[in-house]
Amino acid sequence: QLSNMNYEITGIDPSIEGIAQAARKYPRLKLFQGSAYDNLAENYGTFPIVISLEVLEHLYDPRKYARCIFALLQPGGTAILSTPYHSYLKNLTMAITGKMDAHFTALWDNGHIKFFSRKTLRILLSEAGFADIKFQRTGRIPTIAKSMIAIANKPV
Repeated sequence: QLSNMNYEITGIDPSIEGIAQAARKYPRLKLFQGSAYDNLAENYGTFPIVISLEVLEHLYDPRKYARCIFALLQPGGTAILSTPYHSYLKNLTMAITGKMDAHFTALWDNGHIKFFSRKTLRILLSEAGFADIKFQRTGRIPTIAKSMIAIANKPV
């Protein structure tokens, strides 16, 4: 949708097959194989906006990811990141309703390995140098939201 509004889009994904599928469906996009563990800014430059949706929770090294996103941004740029939302009340609700095993399953190959609250995501982004960090929750009612979206800026 952004490319249809004449925004120039660059996409990075570690999956070669995922990139191939996306390239077939969206031939106008610049798509490359890579990961947040690579020096993406050196390879692709910097951007005014970086969007990363439902990625962070799958990574073993979230600090390296946060530094990579920070490096990809131009000074004054904005990062928009989403990850599953966690809070005491949401976790308690999952426990009471018997949903904990399904959500935190160790049997999901390549599944979620890190879980963030607003507090821990704020710490992660602050450590990487981000400022003006704001949060939105999405999906379901806010106290048991499915995901949270962090919007953070790279200082000028």
